[in-house]
Amino acid sequence: MIEAGIHLVHKTVGQSSFDVVRGFKRRAFEAGQKKLALGHGGTLDPFADGLLLVLAGQATRLMELMHPLPKTYVAEVAWGVETDTCDLQGLSLSEGDASRLTPAALNTALTPFLGWTEQVPPATSAKKIDGEAAYKKAHRGEVVLMKPSRVFLLSARWISHELPRRSTLELTCRGGFYVRSLARDLGRALGCGAHLAALRRTAIGPWADPGLNREQLLKGADLLPWCPSRLLSNEEADHLSHGRPVPAGVSQPATWALARRLPGSRRAPAGPARGPTRGPAQARRRGPEDLREPAGRALGNSDPQGCEACSSAARINPIPRSPHAKNLPTVRYDCLCHGLRTLRPGR
Repeated sequence: MIEAGIHLVHKTVGQSSFDVVRGFKRRAFEAGQKKLALGHGGTLDPFADGLLLVLAGQATRLMELMHPLPKTYVAEVAWGVETDTCDLQGLSLSEGDASRLTPAALNTALTPFLGWTEQVPPATSAKKIDGEAAYKKAHRGEVVLMKPSRVFLLSARWISHELPRRSTLELTCRGGFYVRSLARDLGRALGCGAHLAALRRTAIGPWADPGLNREQLLKGADLLPWCPSRLLSNEEADHLSHGRPVPAGVSQPATWALARRLPGSRRAPAGPARGPTRGPAQARRRGPEDLREPAGRALGNSDPQGCEACSSAARINPIPRSPHAKNLPTVRYDCLCHGLRTLRPGR
């Protein structure tokens, strides 16, 4: 039987992310859980290995809250050859002389990529073009022109070199960052060409890779450790499950500080964790005050609370009230990483 929650799984080289999910689906089917919702929390390329989040049951509703989590990788960059896929599985596009590379030159080349930058994703990525994944068009032989995306590299450092052949890089980035593109761009900056030879994801937010053939289940308060929480009684849990309010009560502080680790975060996300519970439950606080337009602030100004999903700086504009919104304003958040979204009270 597969329990609801977030399963930390080690994906091996050669597996696709959906191969891992397919294995969970098979286990669920054999256990009689034919309708169990399953999904993964971020694609990892088949040539890469490391941590993959598998969300099961009502934990699949937490997917939006996974996007802002920082992801840590160990990447092996091969110098001298740029490929069409930016990794070891592609065809060579160009070759260059890497014999003059030095550790100092690599440190200098890496610095401009830290922080917010514009990055062109690989043509063989899952980015959508006209509603279709770019890699499908590329595999059909179509010309794929990728638009640059705004990405954030939190930290990066070289941990070893075997010059002029390869170097190993450890980096932490936000979702949407392509390590393959970083390898390609480093090669172009150094004038020798480069591609990604190996990739391992070692951590996502507070969670580390459990290791080969190991699995770890997260549930309850461990699902959103960057959010403050409050224990609910059975009666309060019943009230919430039927849409009735409960007192704010005394919350427990977050056990992992997302706000200190991500750019643009002014506080930890206040998004809710939803699902039926037995016995005392954990509630993620989100009250009507989170949805009201602050007094004395012009429309369109930066929202000090940020996006409900990721706490990045956001813009907020009221839209007409819904007759089903219990006389509270419906608000629209426009945040950098989630785009335009509408949030309603009680949703």
